Amino acid sequence: MTPRSGAGDGAKDGAARRAVTLFPLLVLAAGALGLATPSLFAGWTSGVPYLLGCVMFCMGLTMTPLDFQGVVKRPWAVALGLVAHYVIMPGLGWLVAHALSLPPALAAGVILVGCAPSGTASNVVTYLARGDVALSVSVATVSTVLAPLITPPLTLLLAGEYLPVDAGAMVGDILKTVLLPVIAGVLVRLVAGRYVDRVLPAMPWLSSLAIAAIVAAVVSGSADAIKSAALTVILAVVLHNGLGLALGYGAGRLFGLGAPASRAMSFEVGMQNSGLAASLATAHFSPMAALPAAVFSVWHNVSGALVAAWMAHRARRTEALEAAGADETAPAPCPRRPGRRGPPPPGGGGPS
Repeated sequence: MTPRSGAGDGAKDGAARRAVTLFPLLVLAAGALGLATPSLFAGWTSGVPYLLGCVMFCMGLTMTPLDFQGVVKRPWAVALGLVAHYVIMPGLGWLVAHALSLPPALAAGVILVGCAPSGTASNVVTYLARGDVALSVSVATVSTVLAPLITPPLTLLLAGEYLPVDAGAMVGDILKTVLLPVIAGVLVRLVAGRYVDRVLPAMPWLSSLAIAAIVAAVVSGSADAIKSAALTVILAVVLHNGLGLALGYGAGRLFGLGAPASRAMSFEVGMQNSGLAASLATAHFSPMAALPAAVFSVWHNVSGALVAAWMAHRARRTEALEAAGADETAPAPCPRRPGRRGPPPPGGGGPS
């Protein structure tokens, strides 16, 4: 559910903090379990697309027409967010893969993460960072809707040198596991919104469990390879995500979006739908290629929460300094005449 300002912001802020704190721990525990007891999750790989479909259906249930109005109200800002997302992260994935001389499967996996749409937790992290939540929701929504048209050809262009890429089959998979579940969720919300509202608080946790199951399945499928490549994958993911967050913020400032919108841009660029990347890598490449997505799923939530806390602290400090400056430059009050009680009358004069 997307956080919105207004009454009860304290409760929403607390719930958002719990979500971004507990979710990485849950996913990390699932990954550790998959690594320690891979036989426990034997055969789970075939269920990854269905688990991702569950995540995207939950995302669709949280959407309302207001989430799409932002695209009409600020098309320039949304377009900038989309271009930044689908240029910066795929490009960084390719650069990181080359700079670290990654093996073909890992290189293709890193690039595929970069070509995925915005992450489902980016809206919550933007809210914690005191960023422009409306812009964040708009960019995340449109990037998800356009994923079938953008992710496969970008993956073919950048990862085709490492592994064969069947872009046509990838389009079909994204339609089935992302776009159709999102549309179904939106339609259910429109038809039965009264009932859906009652279960909305459970949606983030249901999504978290599904993503944790995806990570467990991916990790168990390449448990042996992980032990030899873990440090390399972690380094690649940290570089990819960190540079994405920084360049996303820089793109917003460069094009004059202002601080709150630039904070939103940072997370819409740097946080990816790693569940989709893991599903596509498992189906089209190998479990090893899905490993960067599994690690990214944990790390980008940790880094997002840390960066959001830092941004929120800076925003509060800036607001306090501006308020203090306004107080210092405010005109001094008019002196009162002896014997008069209360403030001076309008116009500075009294009765004649």
